[in-house]
Amino acid sequence: MSDIDTKTRHVTQPGANLFVELGFDLTEAEQLEAESRKRINDTNALKAELMDELAKWINENHLKQGEAAAILQVTRPRVSDVVNKKMSKFTIDALVGMLSRIGKTVHLAIG
Repeated sequence: MSDIDTKTRHVTQPGANLFVELGFDLTEAEQLEAESRKRINDTNALKAELMDELAKWINENHLKQGEAAAILQVTRPRVSDVVNKKMSKFTIDALVGMLSRIGKTVHLAIG
């Protein structure tokens, strides 16, 4: 058994700019954080739209989560996560795959 160092040496406080913590100068750190937040927000907006479509399908078909899970080929807790918009638990690919299984096509528009 090898000795793996698992000691915590630094904890970044919630709300702190991670890029400052990593040693970037303040101007660059602020720019990097803004870019990072935009990417996260854009990704979450896409995920929310995909999840809305899945939830709409579940409601329109009056499906229980277990029934939807069988059709979507995922577990019931995964369906619950979709309905409750737990975006961090899904990739865009996973959501597109679920929509594909119910015959929905996804089109991406870049503007």
